[in-house]
Amino acid sequence: MPPTNRDLVGYGRNPPDPGWPGGAKLALSFVVNVEEGAELSLASGDARNESVHEIREEVTGQPDPCMETHYAYGARVGIWRILDAFDKHRMRATFSSCGRAVAHAPHLAKAPHEAGHEISAHGWRWESHANMPEATEREVIAATIAAIRDATGERPVGWHTRSASSMNTRRLLLEEGGFLYDSDVYDDDLPRLHSPGHVILPYGFDVNDMRFSPGGGFVQAEDFSRYAIGAINWLMEEPGAKMLSIGLHLRIIGRPGRMRALADILAHVAKIPGIWVAPRREIAAHWLKRAQETP
Repeated sequence: MPPTNRDLVGYGRNPPDPGWPGGAKLALSFVVNVEEGAELSLASGDARNESVHEIREEVTGQPDPCMETHYAYGARVGIWRILDAFDKHRMRATFSSCGRAVAHAPHLAKAPHEAGHEISAHGWRWESHANMPEATEREVIAATIAAIRDATGERPVGWHTRSASSMNTRRLLLEEGGFLYDSDVYDDDLPRLHSPGHVILPYGFDVNDMRFSPGGGFVQAEDFSRYAIGAINWLMEEPGAKMLSIGLHLRIIGRPGRMRALADILAHVAKIPGIWVAPRREIAAHWLKRAQETP
């Protein structure tokens, strides 16, 4: 049987009213994942090369310049297109950033920070934390915080592990003491309070440009924009107020053949009243304040 503390009920038929600012029906969170330079690479001293990029071919025994330059595109080109798209509509996102990427190329955090976007933490390397030793994970969290602070002058207050976190991750974030939220769950359309000062903000892999990867389901830009707009429209029509996350990656959506998807999503959102587009830290802060005020 599943463990007794596994919650398959959630809010059920009666989810709480989040009271989004301005009476918004939907809190919309754009998350731009910054992983360029943090992918596994023998040239960076890692045990193996990354196997997830535009093609499915892992090179072993030597560095993989093909894979590395696919990732580099996001840092060299994609970031500027994405920043321009958000600036056009005066919308702000959360740039979920790997520490090693930011330490190697500080502009990956500095540029979006100066544009008013949130810089949150996405681990040191782009790797799962499953089975990571506790001492190592503690060091990883500290190094990621330091890299983002060095690049922006401000520490991150949000955390999201690539895929699986460890059994210790959330406890270590709480012990560190400076995090407002984490996004290491995929099980709801609303946030929830984990402890008096810590909010859990759900994320999702479906409304996400990573599905442009081979076999992922998206081919044309319209595949992504239609899916995302469909999710937005459904939640706007459904009873009650909700939250939706849209996942992006510098090296994926930043390609010219895919940017139309982001442009169309942003234009669609800009035309619809009742959508609060906000960085995740603002959504988490609102939820925490709401929880504290509710008897």
